[in-house]
Amino acid sequence: MGTTAENPRRITLTPAARRALEAAARLFYERGIHAVGVDLIAAEAGVTKKTLYDRFGSKEQIVVEYLADRDERWRAFLGERLDTAGPDPLERVLAVFDASRAWARDSSPKGCSMVNAHAEISDPAHPAHPIITGQKQWMLALFTGLAADIAPDEPARLARALMLLHEGALVAHGLNIFPDAIADAREQARALLA
Repeated sequence: MGTTAENPRRITLTPAARRALEAAARLFYERGIHAVGVDLIAAEAGVTKKTLYDRFGSKEQIVVEYLADRDERWRAFLGERLDTAGPDPLERVLAVFDASRAWARDSSPKGCSMVNAHAEISDPAHPAHPIITGQKQWMLALFTGLAADIAPDEPARLARALMLLHEGALVAHGLNIFPDAIADAREQARALLA
């Protein structure tokens, strides 16, 4: 199977590559993708620069792996929360906000890694760009599916409103605009669905 926007090229991670990816993930999230060079990643991971290039081929591929890994972990985390939310459509929508709040508290104090990455990678030709936009398209599809159970006549309109609340809350959280933005968005979603 070839590389596509929906299926970016991925690599098999050796232990050294896993260490490098963990270091890169921390550095990219804390400092920004463009601010972090392969020399720093190698030093933080305790590997050589040659090892990085042997394993990943390029810094772009490290970025792809970082964002794809983060996206996969988010989807699994959210899936677990949705599984425990039960069948009630309102509770399932609110579970998305609850999951985002917990994830932001534990894994994303500086905001959504995809939004942050998009601020640096807006070129659709960059191999990580489809991961960034793909996650947001996936979230819209998730909200559309949830909205179909609540407003079957206009799920797209409701899904867009939920998406705007959710993404706006992630940005407000990352910028520390006001306390507990995601909890506030959750309550706005509840009011919207009442």
